[in-house]
Amino acid sequence: MTANGTGETTTGAADLDLGAPPSTTERPWETDPAAYWATIDAGTQALDAPILAADLDALRHNVADMRRRAGGTPIRVASKSVRSRPILDALLRVPGYAGVLAYDVAEAHWLAADGLAHDGADRPGCPDVLVGYPSADLGAIAALAADEQAASRVTLMIDDPEQLDLVDAAVPPSRRPDLRVCIDIDASFRAPVLGVIGALRSPVRTRAEASALAVTVSGRKGFRLVGAMTYDAQIAGVGDLSIRRPGAAALLRTMQRASWDELVARRLDILTDLRRIADLEFVNGGGTGSLELNASDPNISDIAAGSGLYGPHLFDGYSHFRPAPAMAFGLAVVRRPAPDTVTCHGGGWIASGAAGSDRLPVPVWPAGLELTGREGAGEVQTPVQGPRARRISLGDRVWFRHTKAGEPAEHAQQIAVLSDGAVVAQVPTYRGEGRCFL
Repeated sequence: MTANGTGETTTGAADLDLGAPPSTTERPWETDPAAYWATIDAGTQALDAPILAADLDALRHNVADMRRRAGGTPIRVASKSVRSRPILDALLRVPGYAGVLAYDVAEAHWLAADGLAHDGADRPGCPDVLVGYPSADLGAIAALAADEQAASRVTLMIDDPEQLDLVDAAVPPSRRPDLRVCIDIDASFRAPVLGVIGALRSPVRTRAEASALAVTVSGRKGFRLVGAMTYDAQIAGVGDLSIRRPGAAALLRTMQRASWDELVARRLDILTDLRRIADLEFVNGGGTGSLELNASDPNISDIAAGSGLYGPHLFDGYSHFRPAPAMAFGLAVVRRPAPDTVTCHGGGWIASGAAGSDRLPVPVWPAGLELTGREGAGEVQTPVQGPRARRISLGDRVWFRHTKAGEPAEHAQQIAVLSDGAVVAQVPTYRGEGRCFL
Protein backbone atom coordinates (compact mmCIF):
# COMPACT_ATOMS: atom_id res chain seq x y z
CA MET A 1 0.00 0.00 0.00
CA THR A 2 1.10 3.57 -0.41
CA ALA A 3 2.57 5.54 2.46
CA ASN A 4 0.68 8.72 1.59
CA GLY A 5 -2.64 7.83 3.15
CA THR A 6 -4.61 7.43 -0.07
CA GLY A 7 -5.09 3.70 0.32
CA GLU A 8 -4.02 3.03 -3.27
CA THR A 9 -1.89 0.02 -4.10
CA THR A 10 1.50 0.63 -5.63
CA THR A 11 2.08 -0.48 -9.20
CA GLY A 12 5.10 -2.59 -10.06
CA ALA A 13 7.62 -2.60 -12.86
CA ALA A 14 5.61 -5.11 -14.84
CA ASP A 15 3.03 -2.37 -15.40
CA LEU A 16 5.57 0.31 -16.35
CA ASP A 17 6.59 0.31 -20.01
CA LEU A 18 9.46 2.73 -20.53
CA GLY A 19 10.29 1.41 -23.99
CA ALA A 20 7.04 2.48 -25.63
CA PRO A 21 7.04 5.70 -27.65
CA PRO A 22 5.58 8.80 -25.98
CA SER A 23 1.84 9.19 -26.44
CA THR A 24 2.41 12.37 -28.44
CA THR A 25 5.16 13.85 -30.56
CA GLU A 26 4.71 17.17 -28.78
CA ARG A 27 7.13 18.12 -26.04
CA PRO A 28 5.07 20.19 -23.61
CA TRP A 29 8.03 20.66 -21.27
CA GLU A 30 9.57 22.72 -24.11
CA THR A 31 6.54 24.23 -25.86
CA ASP A 32 4.46 25.09 -22.80
CA PRO A 33 6.33 24.40 -19.56
CA ALA A 34 3.75 26.19 -17.43
CA ALA A 35 1.02 23.85 -18.67
CA TYR A 36 3.32 20.84 -18.31
CA TRP A 37 3.97 21.50 -14.62
CA ALA A 38 0.38 22.56 -13.97
CA THR A 39 -0.79 19.21 -15.37
CA ILE A 40 1.54 17.33 -13.01
CA ASP A 41 0.29 19.43 -10.11
CA ALA A 42 -3.37 18.83 -10.97
CA GLY A 43 -2.82 15.11 -11.49
CA THR A 44 -1.30 14.61 -8.04
CA GLN A 45 -3.81 16.56 -5.97
CA ALA A 46 -5.04 13.37 -4.29
CA LEU A 47 -1.54 12.71 -2.94
CA ASP A 48 -0.06 14.45 0.06
CA ALA A 49 3.08 16.56 -0.21
CA PRO A 50 6.02 16.31 -0.16
CA ILE A 51 5.60 14.31 -3.34
CA LEU A 52 8.02 13.03 -5.97
CA ALA A 53 6.46 12.80 -9.42
CA ALA A 54 7.57 11.81 -12.92
CA ASP A 55 5.88 12.21 -16.28
CA LEU A 56 5.76 8.97 -18.31
CA ASP A 57 6.04 10.63 -21.73
CA ALA A 58 9.09 12.58 -20.55
CA LEU A 59 10.65 9.40 -19.16
CA ARG A 60 10.05 7.58 -22.45
CA HIS A 61 11.50 10.49 -24.39
CA ASN A 62 14.66 10.34 -22.28
CA VAL A 63 14.94 6.55 -22.52
CA ALA A 64 14.78 6.74 -26.32
CA ASP A 65 17.16 9.69 -26.52
CA MET A 66 19.82 8.03 -24.38
CA ARG A 67 19.56 4.90 -26.49
CA ARG A 68 19.93 7.01 -29.65
CA ARG A 69 22.99 8.76 -28.25
CA ALA A 70 24.57 5.44 -27.26
CA GLY A 71 24.45 4.35 -30.91
CA GLY A 72 23.93 0.65 -30.20
CA THR A 73 26.40 0.31 -27.33
CA PRO A 74 24.55 -1.17 -24.33
CA ILE A 75 23.74 1.24 -21.51
CA ARG A 76 24.56 -0.01 -18.02
CA VAL A 77 22.07 1.73 -15.73
CA ALA A 78 23.65 3.76 -12.94
CA SER A 79 21.47 2.88 -9.96
CA LYS A 80 22.51 5.89 -7.88
CA SER A 81 20.76 8.06 -10.46
CA VAL A 82 17.50 6.05 -10.28
CA ARG A 83 17.12 4.55 -6.76
CA SER A 84 13.87 2.78 -7.49
CA ARG A 85 13.98 -0.96 -8.08
CA PRO A 86 10.78 -1.10 -10.18
CA ILE A 87 12.10 1.64 -12.46
CA LEU A 88 15.46 -0.12 -12.76
CA ASP A 89 13.62 -3.31 -13.71
CA ALA A 90 11.51 -1.45 -16.26
CA LEU A 91 14.61 0.15 -17.82
CA LEU A 92 16.37 -3.20 -18.11
CA ARG A 93 13.45 -4.54 -20.13
CA VAL A 94 14.08 -1.91 -22.81
CA PRO A 95 16.36 -3.08 -25.66
CA GLY A 96 19.67 -1.27 -25.46
CA TYR A 97 19.81 -1.26 -21.65
CA ALA A 98 21.74 -4.08 -19.98
CA GLY A 99 23.18 -4.45 -16.51
CA VAL A 100 23.40 -2.17 -13.50
CA LEU A 101 26.19 0.00 -12.13
CA ALA A 102 25.50 -0.09 -8.38
CA TYR A 103 27.07 2.11 -5.73
CA ASP A 104 27.22 -0.22 -2.73
CA VAL A 105 27.90 -3.93 -2.16
CA ALA A 106 24.76 -4.50 -0.08
CA GLU A 107 22.71 -2.73 -2.75
CA ALA A 108 24.29 -4.84 -5.49
CA HIS A 109 23.51 -8.02 -3.56
CA TRP A 110 19.89 -6.94 -3.09
CA LEU A 111 19.49 -6.15 -6.80
CA ALA A 112 21.15 -9.39 -7.93
CA ALA A 113 19.35 -11.80 -5.60
CA ASP A 114 16.17 -13.61 -6.62
CA GLY A 115 13.31 -12.74 -4.32
CA LEU A 116 10.04 -10.90 -4.05
CA ALA A 117 9.19 -7.53 -5.48
CA HIS A 118 7.55 -4.86 -3.34
CA ASP A 119 4.11 -6.05 -4.48
CA GLY A 120 4.76 -9.68 -3.48
CA ALA A 121 5.39 -10.98 -6.99
CA ASP A 122 8.43 -13.12 -7.78
CA ARG A 123 11.34 -10.97 -8.87
CA PRO A 124 14.37 -12.52 -10.60
CA GLY A 125 17.61 -10.81 -9.67
CA CYS A 126 19.58 -8.75 -12.14
CA PRO A 127 22.15 -11.07 -13.75
CA ASP A 128 24.85 -8.40 -14.19
CA VAL A 129 25.60 -5.89 -11.44
CA LEU A 130 28.87 -3.98 -11.31
CA VAL A 131 29.69 -2.21 -8.05
CA GLY A 132 31.11 1.13 -9.08
CA TYR A 133 33.19 1.75 -5.95
CA PRO A 134 35.50 -0.27 -3.67
CA SER A 135 34.04 -1.32 -0.33
CA ALA A 136 35.23 -1.85 3.22
CA ASP A 137 31.85 -3.17 4.39
CA LEU A 138 33.03 -6.58 5.54
CA GLY A 139 29.57 -7.72 6.56
CA ALA A 140 28.10 -6.93 3.16
CA ILE A 141 31.02 -8.63 1.39
CA ALA A 142 30.62 -11.74 3.56
CA ALA A 143 26.88 -11.84 2.89
CA LEU A 144 27.44 -11.59 -0.85
CA ALA A 145 30.09 -14.34 -0.79
CA ALA A 146 27.69 -16.60 1.12
CA ASP A 147 25.09 -16.26 -1.66
CA GLU A 148 26.71 -18.18 -4.50
CA GLN A 149 24.13 -17.24 -7.11
CA ALA A 150 24.27 -13.52 -6.31
CA ALA A 151 28.07 -13.64 -6.13
CA SER A 152 28.14 -14.99 -9.68
CA ARG A 153 26.11 -11.97 -10.81
CA VAL A 154 27.99 -9.20 -8.96
CA THR A 155 31.39 -7.74 -9.86
CA LEU A 156 33.39 -5.94 -7.17
CA MET A 157 35.45 -2.84 -7.94
CA ILE A 158 39.09 -2.48 -6.91
CA ASP A 159 42.02 -0.17 -7.57
CA ASP A 160 44.43 -1.36 -4.85
CA PRO A 161 45.67 -4.78 -3.65
CA GLU A 162 44.68 -3.83 -0.10
CA GLN A 163 41.05 -3.98 -1.19
CA LEU A 164 41.60 -7.66 -1.96
CA ASP A 165 42.91 -8.05 1.58
CA LEU A 166 39.67 -6.54 2.90
CA VAL A 167 37.65 -9.10 0.98
CA ASP A 168 39.80 -11.92 2.34
CA ALA A 169 39.35 -10.50 5.85
CA ALA A 170 35.58 -10.67 5.38
CA VAL A 171 35.66 -14.28 4.22
CA PRO A 172 38.77 -16.28 3.29
CA PRO A 173 39.08 -17.76 -0.22
CA SER A 174 38.68 -21.30 1.11
CA ARG A 175 35.16 -20.50 2.30
CA ARG A 176 33.78 -18.70 -0.76
CA PRO A 177 33.42 -19.00 -4.51
CA ASP A 178 35.76 -16.97 -6.69
CA LEU A 179 34.59 -13.36 -6.67
CA ARG A 180 34.39 -11.30 -9.83
CA VAL A 181 36.64 -8.23 -9.90
CA CYS A 182 36.86 -5.10 -12.06
CA ILE A 183 39.78 -2.67 -12.09
CA ASP A 184 38.93 1.04 -11.90
CA ILE A 185 41.35 3.01 -14.08
CA ASP A 186 41.84 6.73 -13.52
CA ALA A 187 40.27 8.69 -16.38
CA SER A 188 41.06 12.21 -15.18
CA PHE A 189 42.96 14.72 -17.28
CA ARG A 190 46.31 16.16 -16.24
CA ALA A 191 46.40 19.72 -17.52
CA PRO A 192 49.77 21.53 -17.61
CA VAL A 193 48.57 24.55 -15.59
CA LEU A 194 45.34 23.44 -13.89
CA GLY A 195 46.56 20.04 -12.69
CA VAL A 196 44.15 17.14 -12.20
CA ILE A 197 40.75 17.71 -13.80
CA GLY A 198 38.19 15.04 -13.04
CA ALA A 199 37.09 12.82 -10.18
CA LEU A 200 39.64 11.78 -7.56
CA ARG A 201 39.02 8.07 -7.85
CA SER A 202 41.55 5.42 -8.77
CA PRO A 203 45.33 5.58 -8.24
CA VAL A 204 45.72 3.26 -11.24
CA ARG A 205 46.61 5.45 -14.19
CA THR A 206 49.47 4.07 -16.23
CA ARG A 207 49.84 0.95 -18.31
CA ALA A 208 52.39 -0.43 -15.85
CA GLU A 209 50.18 0.25 -12.81
CA ALA A 210 47.15 -1.40 -14.39
CA SER A 211 49.17 -4.42 -15.53
CA ALA A 212 50.73 -4.88 -12.10
CA LEU A 213 47.33 -4.85 -10.41
CA ALA A 214 45.90 -7.24 -12.99
CA VAL A 215 48.75 -9.68 -12.41
CA THR A 216 48.15 -9.44 -8.66
CA VAL A 217 44.44 -10.18 -9.03
CA SER A 218 45.07 -13.08 -11.39
CA GLY A 219 47.57 -14.57 -8.95
CA ARG A 220 45.33 -14.32 -5.91
CA LYS A 221 43.17 -17.27 -4.96
CA GLY A 222 39.47 -16.47 -4.73
CA PHE A 223 39.37 -13.69 -7.34
CA ARG A 224 38.70 -13.51 -11.07
CA LEU A 225 39.45 -10.41 -13.13
CA VAL A 226 36.56 -9.84 -15.54
CA GLY A 227 36.41 -6.15 -16.34
CA ALA A 228 37.85 -2.66 -16.46
CA MET A 229 36.21 0.72 -15.91
CA THR A 230 37.03 4.33 -16.76
CA TYR A 231 34.75 7.19 -15.66
CA ASP A 232 35.43 10.45 -17.50
CA ALA A 233 33.81 12.77 -14.94
CA GLN A 234 35.40 15.88 -16.46
CA ILE A 235 33.48 15.16 -19.68
CA ALA A 236 30.35 13.32 -18.59
CA GLY A 237 29.61 15.47 -15.55
CA VAL A 238 30.40 19.02 -16.69
CA GLY A 239 28.15 20.86 -19.14
CA ASP A 240 29.70 23.48 -21.40
CA LEU A 241 26.69 25.79 -21.08
CA SER A 242 26.92 25.77 -17.28
CA ILE A 243 30.02 27.98 -17.42
CA ARG A 244 28.81 31.44 -18.37
CA ARG A 245 32.03 33.45 -18.30
CA PRO A 246 33.00 34.75 -21.77
CA GLY A 247 35.13 32.24 -23.60
CA ALA A 248 35.00 29.73 -20.74
CA ALA A 249 32.64 27.31 -22.51
CA ALA A 250 34.93 27.14 -25.55
CA LEU A 251 37.92 26.58 -23.27
CA LEU A 252 36.05 23.78 -21.49
CA ARG A 253 35.19 22.09 -24.78
CA THR A 254 38.84 22.29 -25.82
CA MET A 255 39.90 20.69 -22.54
CA GLN A 256 37.29 17.96 -22.88
CA ARG A 257 38.40 17.13 -26.42
CA ALA A 258 42.03 16.94 -25.33
CA SER A 259 41.05 14.85 -22.33
CA TRP A 260 39.09 12.43 -24.51
CA ASP A 261 41.90 12.00 -27.01
CA GLU A 262 44.39 11.31 -24.19
CA LEU A 263 42.04 8.85 -22.49
CA VAL A 264 41.29 6.86 -25.65
CA ALA A 265 44.98 6.37 -26.41
CA ARG A 266 45.95 5.54 -22.83
CA ARG A 267 42.99 3.20 -22.35
CA LEU A 268 43.88 1.27 -25.50
CA ASP A 269 47.43 0.75 -24.26
CA ILE A 270 46.18 -0.42 -20.86
CA LEU A 271 43.56 -2.76 -22.31
CA THR A 272 46.09 -4.31 -24.67
CA ASP A 273 48.05 -5.52 -21.65
CA LEU A 274 45.02 -6.43 -19.51
CA ARG A 275 43.62 -8.64 -22.25
CA ARG A 276 46.87 -10.59 -22.29
CA ILE A 277 46.54 -11.16 -18.55
CA ALA A 278 42.83 -11.93 -18.23
CA ASP A 279 39.80 -12.68 -20.36
CA LEU A 280 37.90 -9.42 -19.88
CA GLU A 281 34.13 -9.71 -20.20
CA PHE A 282 33.47 -5.97 -20.32
CA VAL A 283 35.02 -2.51 -20.44
CA ASN A 284 32.74 0.11 -18.93
CA GLY A 285 33.02 3.83 -19.46
CA GLY A 286 31.28 7.13 -19.59
CA GLY A 287 28.16 8.69 -18.16
CA THR A 288 25.03 10.48 -19.32
CA GLY A 289 27.03 13.46 -20.56
CA SER A 290 29.48 11.44 -22.65
CA LEU A 291 27.34 8.73 -24.23
CA GLU A 292 28.24 9.71 -27.80
CA LEU A 293 31.98 9.83 -27.18
CA ASN A 294 32.10 6.45 -25.46
CA ALA A 295 29.93 4.93 -28.17
CA SER A 296 32.58 6.00 -30.68
CA ASP A 297 35.29 3.94 -28.95
CA PRO A 298 35.17 0.26 -30.02
CA ASN A 299 37.00 -0.70 -26.82
CA ILE A 300 33.98 0.28 -24.70
CA SER A 301 31.51 -2.59 -24.32
CA ASP A 302 28.94 -0.78 -22.16
CA ILE A 303 28.33 2.81 -21.10
CA ALA A 304 27.14 3.82 -17.64
CA ALA A 305 24.24 6.27 -17.60
CA GLY A 306 21.22 6.99 -15.45
CA SER A 307 20.82 10.70 -14.77
CA GLY A 308 19.45 11.30 -18.25
CA LEU A 309 16.33 9.32 -17.35
CA TYR A 310 15.03 11.90 -14.87
CA GLY A 311 16.67 14.96 -16.46
CA PRO A 312 17.60 17.06 -13.39
CA HIS A 313 18.56 20.69 -13.93
CA LEU A 314 22.29 19.87 -13.89
CA PHE A 315 21.79 18.66 -17.46
CA ASP A 316 20.37 21.95 -18.67
CA GLY A 317 24.02 22.96 -19.07
CA TYR A 318 24.95 20.74 -22.06
CA SER A 319 24.91 22.00 -25.64
CA HIS A 320 24.83 18.60 -27.38
CA PHE A 321 21.76 17.15 -25.67
CA ARG A 322 18.87 18.24 -23.46
CA PRO A 323 16.85 15.64 -21.55
CA ALA A 324 13.25 16.30 -20.69
CA PRO A 325 12.70 17.44 -17.09
CA ALA A 326 10.90 14.20 -16.27
CA MET A 327 10.97 14.42 -12.46
CA ALA A 328 10.21 17.08 -9.88
CA PHE A 329 9.16 17.28 -6.25
CA GLY A 330 6.20 19.23 -4.91
CA LEU A 331 6.05 20.94 -1.53
CA ALA A 332 2.97 22.28 0.24
CA VAL A 333 2.73 25.99 1.02
CA VAL A 334 2.02 26.44 4.73
CA ARG A 335 2.95 30.08 5.53
CA ARG A 336 2.85 33.59 4.11
CA PRO A 337 5.47 35.68 5.96
CA ALA A 338 5.09 38.58 3.48
CA PRO A 339 2.71 39.46 0.63
CA ASP A 340 5.26 38.40 -2.00
CA THR A 341 6.65 35.42 -0.07
CA VAL A 342 5.25 31.99 0.75
CA THR A 343 6.90 29.26 2.77
CA CYS A 344 6.86 25.58 1.84
CA HIS A 345 7.05 22.72 4.31
CA GLY A 346 10.37 20.87 3.89
CA GLY A 347 12.63 21.26 0.90
CA GLY A 348 16.25 20.92 1.96
CA TRP A 349 16.82 18.51 -0.90
CA ILE A 350 20.27 19.82 -1.71
CA ALA A 351 22.52 17.94 -4.09
CA SER A 352 25.89 16.45 -3.20
CA GLY A 353 29.11 17.98 -4.49
CA ALA A 354 31.05 21.12 -3.69
CA ALA A 355 28.69 23.49 -1.85
CA GLY A 356 27.32 26.27 -4.02
CA SER A 357 24.17 27.74 -5.47
CA ASP A 358 24.24 25.18 -8.28
CA ARG A 359 23.52 22.46 -5.69
CA LEU A 360 20.14 24.00 -4.80
CA PRO A 361 16.80 22.84 -6.20
CA VAL A 362 15.15 25.25 -8.63
CA PRO A 363 11.48 26.25 -8.25
CA VAL A 364 9.80 25.72 -11.63
CA TRP A 365 6.08 26.11 -10.94
CA PRO A 366 4.31 28.41 -10.46
CA ALA A 367 6.66 30.35 -12.73
CA GLY A 368 8.44 33.42 -11.43
CA LEU A 369 9.38 32.16 -7.97
CA GLU A 370 12.89 31.99 -6.57
CA LEU A 371 14.60 30.90 -3.39
CA THR A 372 15.63 33.59 -0.94
CA GLY A 373 19.31 34.39 -0.73
CA ARG A 374 19.61 33.95 3.02
CA GLU A 375 17.55 30.81 3.65
CA GLY A 376 17.82 28.87 0.41
CA ALA A 377 16.31 25.38 0.64
CA GLY A 378 15.70 24.74 4.33
CA GLU A 379 15.65 21.47 6.21
CA VAL A 380 12.01 21.83 7.28
CA GLN A 381 10.88 25.00 5.55
CA THR A 382 11.71 26.69 2.27
CA PRO A 383 10.53 30.23 1.52
CA VAL A 384 10.11 31.31 -2.09
CA GLN A 385 9.40 34.82 -3.29
CA GLY A 386 8.26 36.76 -6.30
CA PRO A 387 5.15 38.60 -7.52
CA ARG A 388 3.47 35.28 -8.34
CA ALA A 389 3.52 34.38 -4.64
CA ARG A 390 0.68 36.87 -4.06
CA ARG A 391 -1.68 34.55 -5.94
CA ILE A 392 -0.66 31.38 -4.10
CA SER A 393 -2.94 30.10 -1.33
CA LEU A 394 -1.99 28.09 1.71
CA GLY A 395 -2.20 24.42 0.80
CA ASP A 396 -1.12 25.02 -2.80
CA ARG A 397 2.07 23.43 -4.06
CA VAL A 398 5.34 24.70 -5.39
CA TRP A 399 7.29 22.34 -7.67
CA PHE A 400 11.08 22.10 -7.74
CA ARG A 401 13.65 20.39 -9.92
CA HIS A 402 16.61 18.82 -8.18
CA THR A 403 20.20 19.39 -9.30
CA LYS A 404 21.03 15.68 -9.52
CA ALA A 405 18.99 12.65 -10.50
CA GLY A 406 18.62 9.92 -7.90
CA GLU A 407 19.08 11.84 -4.68
CA PRO A 408 15.43 13.02 -4.32
CA ALA A 409 14.46 9.35 -3.92
CA GLU A 410 16.17 9.39 -0.51
CA HIS A 411 13.51 11.90 0.64
CA ALA A 412 10.45 10.04 -0.65
CA GLN A 413 8.96 6.60 -0.29
CA GLN A 414 7.32 6.58 -3.70
CA ILE A 415 7.45 8.09 -7.15
CA ALA A 416 4.09 8.94 -8.68
CA VAL A 417 4.22 8.30 -12.44
CA LEU A 418 1.74 10.27 -14.52
CA SER A 419 0.45 9.82 -18.05
CA ASP A 420 -1.85 12.37 -19.70
CA GLY A 421 -2.26 14.10 -16.36
CA ALA A 422 -3.31 11.05 -14.34
CA VAL A 423 -1.32 8.93 -11.91
CA VAL A 424 -0.88 5.53 -13.57
CA ALA A 425 1.70 4.05 -11.20
CA GLN A 426 3.14 4.59 -7.77
CA VAL A 427 6.44 2.82 -7.46
CA PRO A 428 8.58 2.60 -4.33
CA THR A 429 11.99 4.16 -4.04
CA TYR A 430 14.77 2.34 -2.21
CA ARG A 431 13.57 4.16 0.89
CA GLY A 432 10.02 2.99 0.23
CA GLU A 433 11.26 -0.59 0.30
CA GLY A 434 13.00 0.06 3.61
CA ARG A 435 16.49 0.25 2.12
CA CYS A 436 19.19 2.80 2.89
CA PHE A 437 22.66 2.04 1.58
CA LEU A 438 24.60 5.31 1.87
